[in-house]
Formats: sequence, structure tokens, C-alpha cells
Amino acid sequence: MAADIRLNAFAMNCVGHQSPGLWRHPRDRSSDYNRLPYWIDLARTLERGRFDGLFLADVLGVYDVYGGSPDAALRHAIQVPVNDPMMLVSAMAAVTEHLGFGVTCTLSYEPPYPFARRMSTLDHLTQGRIGWNIVTGYLDSAARGMGKERQTAHDDRYDIADEYMEVVYRLWEGSWEDDAVKRDRASGIFADPAKVHRVIHQGEAYQLDAIHLCEPSPQRTPVLYQAGTSPRGRVFAGRHAECVFMSGPSAKIIAPRVAAIRQAAVEAGRAGSDIVIFSIATVVLGETDAEAEAKFADYRRYIDHEASLTLMSGWTGVDFSTYELDQQVRHVLNDAGRSAMDNVTRADPDRVWTVRE
Repeated sequence: MAADIRLNAFAMNCVGHQSPGLWRHPRDRSSDYNRLPYWIDLARTLERGRFDGLFLADVLGVYDVYGGSPDAALRHAIQVPVNDPMMLVSAMAAVTEHLGFGVTCTLSYEPPYPFARRMSTLDHLTQGRIGWNIVTGYLDSAARGMGKERQTAHDDRYDIADEYMEVVYRLWEGSWEDDAVKRDRASGIFADPAKVHRVIHQGEAYQLDAIHLCEPSPQRTPVLYQAGTSPRGRVFAGRHAECVFMSGPSAKIIAPRVAAIRQAAVEAGRAGSDIVIFSIATVVLGETDAEAEAKFADYRRYIDHEASLTLMSGWTGVDFSTYELDQQVRHVLNDAGRSAMDNVTRADPDRVWTVRE
């Protein structure tokens, strides 16, 4: 029996996503990220190539861990400037029929009431092709931008996220009955008030007394992605995720994470197979091996080392400007993202990573 392979493209509404320095390549077009033709062309290409979806990363805040300043991120366009990914989806949906869209939105700084409306709106406009990558953030700069001194502790963010999900589920699934909308021109009744229900929630992090502002969309709840593989992130994914995105430098590191995610789903009362795993891969294509290798070598000439360390510093919360290039990277536990640090420290006990690597 043939196995299904699902393919998402991976992009971000910025210049420098995850290939620091490549924007300088003469064929690179990412500097046009702030113009719709760039995204429309990408959507059409992916549809023609039979991709399942376009997965859009996002981040709030700037990468200011490296050197204690945003200067390096600004110099090298390390995910800044960065525009809102949700604004792109309608235009790309209008020129495609099958392509799905997974959009990253940080719930830590996003009230559930207006967010639920925006997702329902996109579900309507895409005719059910929208997904949400649920993230809690990992940059203190984002917290400061929202008036906080620092971000909430790592595991506490997931506790808040569980409550957030409870609220949006109730808005999407419980506020409007399936037959609430009548659209009855003769009687003049658009919606039956008896079939539209108020959602009342009084929790530790959120309080709500409202009806959902949107009529039922094709999916109601969008496809749910999650991208955390820390122990607490796995618990969250086991409860909520339909798709999990993960990264790692080898199958040796990825495989146990996949098994742990599937086990978390079982512990949450679901089947492990309920979760589709998307693992990141960078593919360089050519008509022949030699052509692909030459293209790969060409791309590598544009790698920007300071830019790369700026990105890694933001992900891990470790200021790599204070390290020597041949210094070993040792594990540090903090409130930044944890998977990136695990990848180059304890995930593979048989390999030692230096900063240069």
C-alpha cells in the first residue's frame, strides 16, 4: 500500500526567514516580501506543484539576544522587518483552489475574542483551507513590546494556552448552532437568536461574556498545528494538535520526538496516528546530482555567520556573541524556545557541537 506524503512549503512574511544571508543572492526575490505579486506567484507555484499547504512562520519581537541589541538582526534582516502573515492568506486563496494555509499566531499577546473572529473570517474566505500554528512565543522583546517586563515562564505559557484553547473552542463550536442562520428573505429573519448562544468563561487568565461574532465557518475550528517538542509542549500537542511541525539535524533526533508526541496523544485519549508530523527539510534541486551540488555550493557562499548566530541566539536565549567559534555549546535551561538548544546539546549524546558548526 502506498503511503501518503504531505508537503508544506515553509515561508515567513519577511526577508530573512531561515537562510541568513541568502537574500543577497542575485536570484533571491525575498526582498519583495512586502508586495502581493510575490505571494500570489508563490501560491500559484505551490498549487501547480501539488503542495498540500503553505506553512507561514511568524514571530513577535526582535532578535536582540545576540550582543544584547537588535543591531545585528536589523543589519542582516533576521526576521525583521516582519509583516503580519494573516494578511497574505486571502490574496493567495483567491488564486488557488486546493492549497491550504497554516498561519502562526502567538496567543500569549492575542485576546481570544477578536482572534477567534479573524480565524473564522479566514476560514470563510478560504472555504475551509485555513490552519493555525499555535505558539506561545519565546522572545522577551515581544513581552516588553506588550508592556511586560519579561515573558511568562515556559511551562506556565502552556497552562495559559490550554485555557485559551478552551475559550476559542467554545466560541467556534458552541456559540452558533448549525441551523442558526436562516437567510430568510420572506420573513426578514437572517439568524434565529434562540440558536445563538452566549459564551461565559471565568478562568484564571481569561474572562469572557459574549457571542461569537461570526456565523459558522466551513471548519468552525481551523486545522490546528503545534511546533513545540519540549515535555510540556508535547502534552499540549497531545491534547490539541492535528499536525506537529518539528525540526532537528538528524533522524536520530527526530524519531524519538515523533514517538513522544504520539504517546502524548494516546495519554490524552486520542490515537497516536491522529497527529500528522511535518519535519523540516531543505531541498536543493537540479537536473543532475552535479547540478544540485553546484547550486548548493553557490548558496553556501552567501551564508552570513553573524546573522546565523543572531538567529540561534534568539531561538535559544543564549548570547552567542560571548562564545568563541570553537567553543562547545552546552545546555542552558531558560524561558526561550527549547528544541533548538536541545538539537545541539543533549538530543544526540554521541555528537558534540561547537559554535562554528
